[in-house]
Amino acid sequence: MRAENSVMVYIQQEGGKTAEVSLELVSKARELADELGVPVSAALFGEEVSGEVPRIAALGADVVCLVEDPRLRFYTPIPYSKLMIRVIKDYKPQIVLYGATTGGRDLAPRVASNLRVGLTADCTDLKIGDHTQKDREYRNILYQIRPAFGGNIIATIVCPEHKPQMATVREGVMRMNAPDNTRKAEILRLPASLGEGDFPTEILERVLEEKTVNLKGANIIVSGGMGVGTRENFALIRSLAEVLGGEVGASRAAVDAGLIGKEHQVGQTGTTVRPKLYIACGISGAIQHRAGMDASARIIAVNTDPEAPIFSIAQYGIVGDLSEVIPRMIKACKARV
Repeated sequence: MRAENSVMVYIQQEGGKTAEVSLELVSKARELADELGVPVSAALFGEEVSGEVPRIAALGADVVCLVEDPRLRFYTPIPYSKLMIRVIKDYKPQIVLYGATTGGRDLAPRVASNLRVGLTADCTDLKIGDHTQKDREYRNILYQIRPAFGGNIIATIVCPEHKPQMATVREGVMRMNAPDNTRKAEILRLPASLGEGDFPTEILERVLEEKTVNLKGANIIVSGGMGVGTRENFALIRSLAEVLGGEVGASRAAVDAGLIGKEHQVGQTGTTVRPKLYIACGISGAIQHRAGMDASARIIAVNTDPEAPIFSIAQYGIVGDLSEVIPRMIKACKARV
């Protein structure tokens, strides 16, 4: 099986381990490719990264274009761009997807500029559909869906005239499939064919800082919105999260107001989450926030406004002042410990 006309995913790796967003994109690529009746391909570059191929195959990849070279241990723009451009020119995928990470946001526009194709950044959804433009009908093209104007509208963007259609996709917005470990992928081992001039920069030192907030991996999230009122009142949100063993989240309004740091933001312009339990405290439930958490297994909403939109997606709603409700919830949780 070859990679021509496929849905291709750029596989971002860090220290030889595939980034989770790339695995999410392989899952989404499998869905898109099945609808189009084409294979899923992956472009994987690095030092001794072939051990990641089974993980990529298990989630739906049919072909992996593999380049291994000690000089590719860490991402640097020029060699990675050259390799990606070469792979796309040689195998002509119809769609190429990148994670909207620091590396993906750096690589994708370089490739798009060289190939003179369109690129939609920070997508939150991808679909296949038809489009008519200037009396010409395009069938089975990629709908690239993303928030625009500060998240106030949802835009659907198409790039029908030139292939490949390319998009970067936010972390956490695509659901990862259950791996099928019986799946195998064809490996196309490609030479790096890079000269010393392709490495004008050298990484002398890397400093990694561990995340202090892991919203994406949390099973329980307690989020606060503008209804919390003050930074001090977020102590209640933190206390409830601590009792439940969960993480602290927040709406964009609360972050913009300086009530809590951006690393806690949930929503279209923050982190997309799917916890087992999401408790929304003082959050009205604007569509931008709901889009980032409405896939939660259970949602509990606490709000003084009985007409707040958050109640429309909550399994359980409490109409009341969070300064009274949350201490009672904390007391009840402690009593059950």
